[in-house]
Parts: sequence; C-alpha cells; structure tokens
Amino acid sequence: MTAPKAASAPRSRRTLSEGAVAALFLAPAIVAVLVLRIWPTGLALWQSFHVGAAGRFGLDNYTFLFSDPSFHDALSATLLFSLIVNPFQIACALGLALVLNRALPAGPLWRTLVLLPVAVPQSVSAIIMGVVFRPDGPANALLATIGLPAQGFLTTPEQALYTIILIVSWIGVGYWTTFLLAGLKEIPAALYEAAVIDGANSWQQFRFITLPQLRRPLTFVLVADTVANFLVFAPVQILTKGGPQGSTNLIMNDIYTRGFLSGDMRGAAAETGILVAIVVIIVAIQFRMMTGAKSE
Repeated sequence: MTAPKAASAPRSRRTLSEGAVAALFLAPAIVAVLVLRIWPTGLALWQSFHVGAAGRFGLDNYTFLFSDPSFHDALSATLLFSLIVNPFQIACALGLALVLNRALPAGPLWRTLVLLPVAVPQSVSAIIMGVVFRPDGPANALLATIGLPAQGFLTTPEQALYTIILIVSWIGVGYWTTFLLAGLKEIPAALYEAAVIDGANSWQQFRFITLPQLRRPLTFVLVADTVANFLVFAPVQILTKGGPQGSTNLIMNDIYTRGFLSGDMRGAAAETGILVAIVVIIVAIQFRMMTGAKSE
C-alpha cells in the first residue's frame, strides 16, 4: 500500500522542477511585459486623471481632449486608416497564404521574400519607401514610363494617408501571411479530397472548408492586426510627421506630438487612455463576432 505513495514522490518533484524551468524561461518575457507595457500604461492612465500643479484628481484632461479639434482630426484619421488597412492587409495575407500553400517552383524562396520586409525595422522600411514615393522617386518614374502624370504620394492630403496604408501593409502583410499559411498547413487534405468527390468547385472548397478551418488563425490575425495598426507610429513620424494638413496624424503620432513636442504630458496620458479603451472595445467586438459566427 505504501509503494504507490513512494513512487509518486519523484513524479511530484519532477513536476515541480519542470515548472521551475518553465518559470525561469518565461521570467524575462513576463518582466519585459510588466516593465515595458503594463507599468507605462498604468502610469499613463493614473496621470491622465490628475489635473493642475497640485495633481487634483478629475476628468478635466478628458474633457479638454473631447473639445480639442486636433484630437477630433487625429481620431477621425485613425478610424479611417483602420477601416481601410485592416481588411486590406488580411485580404492580401490570406491571398498570399493561399498561393504559397500550393506546390510552387522555388516555394521556400517566395516565402522568404514575402517575409523579408518583416525582418527589416519599420524605421528602415519607412526610409526606403520614402525614397520610392518621393516626387522624383522610382514610383513617379514608373508612372512616367506609361504616360501617367507624377503623383504627390506623400505630399498631398488626398493621397498621403493611402500611401501610408500601402507602406504599412508592405511591412506587415508578410507577418500575417505566416500565421495563415501555418493554419492552411493544418487543414487535413482528406477534407478537400472528399469535397472533390462530392463535386465541390474551388469556391465551395474555400467557403465551406478553408474558411471554417481557418477560424482560429483568422481570429488571431484580425485582433493582432487591429491592435498593431492602432499603434502605427514610425512610418508616420519619419515620412509625414502627421501632415500634410493633418491628413496622416494618426492617434499615436498625436500622442507623441502632444506629450513630447507640446509638453502636455497629462493630455497625452489621457489620449493614451482613450486609445486603450478604443482598442479594448474593438477587440471585444471582434472576438464576439468571431465566436458568434463559429457557434452558428
């Protein structure tokens, strides 16, 4: 009767040691998240409720923001940017994943090229694309060869935001493609074989097999892509600094301008709080929509 208890002791010690090793490996990431993410966000939210030299607690910072036209313009630009860039990036990533999932000649090379922009820092990518889209750059030179007039990609309010969308998508699409491609690899080939036997065409296979099986990767990509695009800063700051005429003044750039150039740290903290609230609400809605669709 005592043998099983004696045998369970080494197993218990082994479990504890494995847990300790796991905690040791996770510790740097946990500390980094706490120090670089949670602590600054919490501090900003705390500061956003303090007003005046005496640090009076109140909502005056938020009241001022909602009456500030520059904040309204930044919020409008950010929402328009997100409404366009999120579906555009996910559609491009899904299309690339479907293509790369096929047996292509030099398949590993194409996958490397698609992922290559992700390996380059955003600041470097922004500088490269700034050269491409400048008035005398390669993009306008290409347009001239086919008889089209030069465009003010980053210098006109009508085109600057859409050019930033193209640049951000060029940087990020390859990253999201890898997640969707991994999801495609996990779909059993037997499902497609059975669909072919039943006479399903390519669209029917995509609609009734691919999309349902990609539900989890798509949910992750949708949520992560939304959060990432709300936090876009480097391309805007390097290429346009929020201009021309505020057309690319996304909310992250407005927070930087308000806090570090105008010296309104508490207003910037309040704007950070509003950004966090918007992201949380949108992510919650996305999760709700995706889980609802899954249960139907």
